[in-house]
Amino acid sequence: MNTPTTPLPTTRDRFRIRFAKTGLLRWIGHRDLQRLWERLLRRAALPLSMSEGFHPKPRISFPSALALGAEGLDEVVEIELSAPMDAHELRQRLVDDNQPGLAIGEVRHVARALPSGHADPTFPGLPKARLHSSRYEVEIPESFLEEVAPLARVEAAVESLRLAGVIPFARKDDADQRRSGLADLASNVPDLRLLGRTLRMTLLEASGTSLKPGDVLAALGLERLIEHGGILCRTRVILCDEQGDTDLEIDAPRGELAVASAAADMAHPSKTSFKERSS
Repeated sequence: MNTPTTPLPTTRDRFRIRFAKTGLLRWIGHRDLQRLWERLLRRAALPLSMSEGFHPKPRISFPSALALGAEGLDEVVEIELSAPMDAHELRQRLVDDNQPGLAIGEVRHVARALPSGHADPTFPGLPKARLHSSRYEVEIPESFLEEVAPLARVEAAVESLRLAGVIPFARKDDADQRRSGLADLASNVPDLRLLGRTLRMTLLEASGTSLKPGDVLAALGLERLIEHGGILCRTRVILCDEQGDTDLEIDAPRGELAVASAAADMAHPSKTSFKERSS
């Protein structure tokens, strides 16, 4: 009589992947992006670690969702595999899928759990990705400057907001009731500037009400940028554990991601290698 065997417990290896989401892919929502990644990982024939319960799903997580219609040049996803794999091989399998609008950048092996579920004490792991701040930029279209507000008025609005030191915001609560308030600019948007026709901002992830790029655009009177062809672009995702992590010996094939301008500096804590998008 054959006795059913119980699968042996396996290690769980967590990888952090940086990627760009551009072109027509910016028009898919976050849930669709999650499904896209799940299909991509299955096509790559990866040994995915699955969640427990009646409906197990691959362990895939994103530290931050990107707004519909926005480009992301430095997005982050973390996946868990049930068998050891070299980070270089993992990256190559993802690149070989050649998903339109999705560019694979740095891949890092960031954590390993033993079959017991406890962290492997011999592996210098990182905690799960948690958002610290995001950097955005949007180029103001010529049609907006001609039909809505000239550049001098936009410059004045940026300076006025910086001097005011507070930024209004509006949200809907769980009861679908609209509430509004004021947020401190310095502690939520530490960097806000207009360089030529490009508006740049850094938004911190706050424990309370985190501001969104739309809040900043609304405060500046730039809500109509998008309808005039402006494209909001997240150029950097900075994670909490990426401050001072240079001593960690983590296998990290760098890769290259296309970026919108040379202003996407090389000082990003992930140390990812970038190149400018050809014009």
